Amino acid sequence: MTLNAENTKPTVVLIHGWGLNHAIWQPVADVLAAEYQVLALDLPGYGLATNYPEPYSLAAITDQLAAQIPAQSFVLGWSLGGLVATQLALRHPAKVRSLALVASSPCFLQQPDWPGMNAQVMQQFAGSLSANLALTVERFLAIQAMGSDTARHDIKQLKQAVLSLPLPQAQVLAAGLEILATTDLRPELAKLSMPLFGCFGRLDSLVPVAMTTMLAELAPRAQISVLAKASHAPFISHQTEFLYWIRQCLQA
Repeated sequence: MTLNAENTKPTVVLIHGWGLNHAIWQPVADVLAAEYQVLALDLPGYGLATNYPEPYSLAAITDQLAAQIPAQSFVLGWSLGGLVATQLALRHPAKVRSLALVASSPCFLQQPDWPGMNAQVMQQFAGSLSANLALTVERFLAIQAMGSDTARHDIKQLKQAVLSLPLPQAQVLAAGLEILATTDLRPELAKLSMPLFGCFGRLDSLVPVAMTTMLAELAPRAQISVLAKASHAPFISHQTEFLYWIRQCLQA
C-alpha cells in the first residue's frame, strides 16, 4: 500500500511475520482505512519487496523499511515483524510515535530464564527449507493456528495471503529464521522512549503466554493484553477483539 502525500490522517504501519506478506493485513487495513492512513509493508524479500539487503540482517532490513515510513507513525509488528518494529523504534525513534507488538517476543528462542520456541523445532524448519520450501511454510502456518477454535479457517486465510504473491526465496526465509533464532532484544527494551503496547494469545504455541509476565517486568510501562482464546494470529481468529484493542492503543 502506498501513502497519499496529501492525507493528514495518522499513519498506521503494519509489518507481517515470517513466511507471509502484506496481504495478511487486508481485512484489518480495510476497517482502519476509514480513520487512519494504513501502510502495510512487505519485509524485504517478501511479497512485492523483491529487493533485499545482503547480508540479510535485522538491522539492514529495518533500515530499508525505515525509508518507507513517515515520522511519528503508529508501528505494529506481528511475530518476526515485531522484532523489526522494535528495532525500528530503537534505530529510528523519530519514525515511531507508538510501538505495538502482536504475538511477538524480544527473544523468540527458548532460554533457561525465558519461555520461547524450542531450538530443535527451529532447526527442523531451517533444515527442511531447501528440501520443500512450500511445505515448510505450510507447516509453519498450521503451527500458528494451533489451539484456536477457528484453526481451519485461520490456516485457510493465512495460506490465501501466502499464495496471493510469490513465495520468498529460500535464502530469505532461512535468514529470517536465523534472525528469530539469534536475536535477543530484551536488554534494549528499557531504551524505548515511546508508548509500548502488546497483544498476545493465551493459546499461542510459538510465543508462550508466560512470556508476557516477564515482558511486563522488562518494560513496566507497557500495556499488555492477552486474548484468552486466541493463538498466534489474533487479528485473524479474533478480528473484532483485535480491532477493539488496536483502536484503544491508537487513542491512548
